[in-house]
Amino acid sequence: MTPYKGSDEAMSEQPKDTRAPEETAAQSEYAQTAAEGEAFQTTGQEAQDEQAADYEAVVRLVKENEELKDRALRLAAETENLRRRAARDVQDAKAYSIANFARDMLQVADNLDRALEAVPAEVKESGDAGFKALVEGVELTGRAMMASLERHGVRKLDPQGEGFDPNFHQAMFEVPDPSVPAGTVVQVVQTGYSIGERVLRPAMVGVARGGPKQAAAEGDAEPGPVNAQAEKDA
Repeated sequence: MTPYKGSDEAMSEQPKDTRAPEETAAQSEYAQTAAEGEAFQTTGQEAQDEQAADYEAVVRLVKENEELKDRALRLAAETENLRRRAARDVQDAKAYSIANFARDMLQVADNLDRALEAVPAEVKESGDAGFKALVEGVELTGRAMMASLERHGVRKLDPQGEGFDPNFHQAMFEVPDPSVPAGTVVQVVQTGYSIGERVLRPAMVGVARGGPKQAAAEGDAEPGPVNAQAEKDA
């Protein structure tokens, strides 16, 4: 009796069929685990990339904020400097707007003084009422003109007996005089004038030499060289 081979073959192959699903399931589980691991790794890398990008963005924003803050501070400082400069210009314009006019008026005042000085003393004392009134009128005009200039900030410089100051005085000549400190103004050839802190016309003076030096508190200014042209004009 011939055995039935088909059933034996089926029985021999049955264990294979039972093991195949287990191996397939294991492989599937391993593949799923590997895929999950790769997905987790990819997600972690993306998170790190996002954090790095956020950090760079924060650093960039902080830098831009510092630059804007510095620019704002500089702009505020420039605006404040501009405001102060404009205020100073306005103040100077108010104080020195008549400087040129006042300088021209000084020539008129000088001419009035020269006219009075040209009149001999005996003529003034002659008793002529008309001439005396004329002289008094010229004197009154000169005083009124100087009073008007003083109201606008013009100040007379009469440094007789003071120390020489090159900012306000112009040395015309030197006078040997050991009795006074060197550099002392011993003669005023022409009165000077200033407006505010500016000089309209320096006082033309003669300066002593040969005496003791002036104390440091009184100033260390030395008289400048004699101005021959100014001396000639005086």
